[in-house]
Amino acid sequence: MILLDIPNVWKTMIMIVLMIAVFYIFLIRPQNEQAKKDKAYRDGLKKGDRVMTAGGIHATIVNVENAMATIEIAPSVRIKVQVTSIQPIPTTGQKK
Repeated sequence: MILLDIPNVWKTMIMIVLMIAVFYIFLIRPQNEQAKKDKAYRDGLKKGDRVMTAGGIHATIVNVENAMATIEIAPSVRIKVQVTSIQPIPTTGQKK
């Protein structure tokens, strides 16, 4: 076998490199892709979008400026929240 002829130091180095590759492929890369999607969603927020805050409050966006958004949670009830606390309303997967 090929691996039997390699010194122990090189076997250890190969295992470390393989572990780093697995961590990158299965943990780091998907997390970076999700962060890019979240940023693209938040950059695309506009007046009239239906959203949900991190606390579960469903609202409609009234205004977005810099890192803050004004949302309306009930008629004539508006609050300011950070854009990073806004997320899309989850779908239930059921057709209406």
